[in-house]
Amino acid sequence: MDDVRTSPLITAGELHSRLGALTVLDVRYRLGGPPGLADFEAGHVPGAVWIDLDADLAAPPGTGGRHPLPDPAHFVAAMRHAGVDDDRPVVVYDDWSGHAAARAWWLLRHYGHRDARVLDGAWPAWVAAGGPVETGPAQPRQGTFAGTPGTMPVVDADGAHHSTVLIDARAPERFRGETEPVDPVAGHIPGARNVPTSANLDQHGHFRDPDDLARVYAAVDAVPGAQVAAYCGSGVTAAHDVLAMEVAGIRAALYPGSWSEWITDASRPVATGA
Repeated sequence: MDDVRTSPLITAGELHSRLGALTVLDVRYRLGGPPGLADFEAGHVPGAVWIDLDADLAAPPGTGGRHPLPDPAHFVAAMRHAGVDDDRPVVVYDDWSGHAAARAWWLLRHYGHRDARVLDGAWPAWVAAGGPVETGPAQPRQGTFAGTPGTMPVVDADGAHHSTVLIDARAPERFRGETEPVDPVAGHIPGARNVPTSANLDQHGHFRDPDDLARVYAAVDAVPGAQVAAYCGSGVTAAHDVLAMEVAGIRAALYPGSWSEWITDASRPVATGA
């Protein structure tokens, strides 16, 4: 099993060379759109198993936000059903620039899996590299994953508000409160700094190199050793920023409830503008 210091990303070429020695999870997803199962069955990395983000990587929406963390027993069972073992490397991909895959990566790491990675460049990178494509339903085997949560840092609403550096991963116009297409209240948590997930990627949809990412986050005072937390609308895309910071050598906590939980309490302050 690879060391935990290994990059949390994997290239399409490396994935191709290691097919058969990895468990591959397909987390194709669209916010507000149909599940990605039809896309998966139309073509996927050979041997991959599709994971339903709403059903398996989140609990039902409620006071904990739109995508609360899943029930531990349910998550572990879903990973076992997908063939995940504790001691077998896992690669996760999507067709959403790594946003959904980052959520799966974060959960696997949070549950103690030591070798989970995200396909850099997502599904388009696999296709562009000429990777083989399999069609039809998955044929998963039963895995032995027995993880328990607690490995990755997590903060609640109070912890997010009092973090030394709080990063908002949403698009700038949502952060500023100029528009809010999903949640009933616009704005951001006071004191937050905006690093939209688009800042993590280059023009080809790949994660920027570690030094570039370190500079992006240093500009908002997120540096190794700082008390950093990240949030977004519902806790999904914030994992993309957490992943990018991990690439840059910065350990950051996730606020799973994020903005959609923050606004459920009218006493919590709301800021707008830059």
